[in-house]
Amino acid sequence: MSTRRTRLLAAAGPLAAAALGGLATDPDSRWFRELDKPAWYPPPQAFGLVWTALYSGLAWAGGDVLAGGGGASFARAYAANLALNTAWTPLFFRARRPWLAAAESAVLTASTVDLVRRAAQVSPAAAAVLAPYAAWTAFATALTAAIARRN
Repeated sequence: MSTRRTRLLAAAGPLAAAALGGLATDPDSRWFRELDKPAWYPPPQAFGLVWTALYSGLAWAGGDVLAGGGGASFARAYAANLALNTAWTPLFFRARRPWLAAAESAVLTASTVDLVRRAAQVSPAAAAVLAPYAAWTAFATALTAAIARRN
């Protein structure tokens, strides 16, 4: 497969995750607005800014690793990570299951740390780009768990 095609396919995953997540997100719902959130809950506009940057980095890093010989093992880990990423939003916003979403987010964080580790074996630059994604998913896990505890 050509490098260009590999990079385009790698970018399609985060694009799909972003689109599906956006469709499932409902921050204007009465349920969400009435949740007791911790004082350290970020301003709402931060989420769109952060996720745009993270998805962009994920697309680039995934493409860099796959084009650099990351192989089927990385491709499977990347796909699993994107599936986990996509699953959080419907669990939290549609199913309204904060504890389940917190547990899922913890698995996503572990998957993301593993993705950074795998990327580092092929492209240290890609691993560096993925590191903020790992940090954000850890933060999201703590935030989701805090919301679950408070509600």
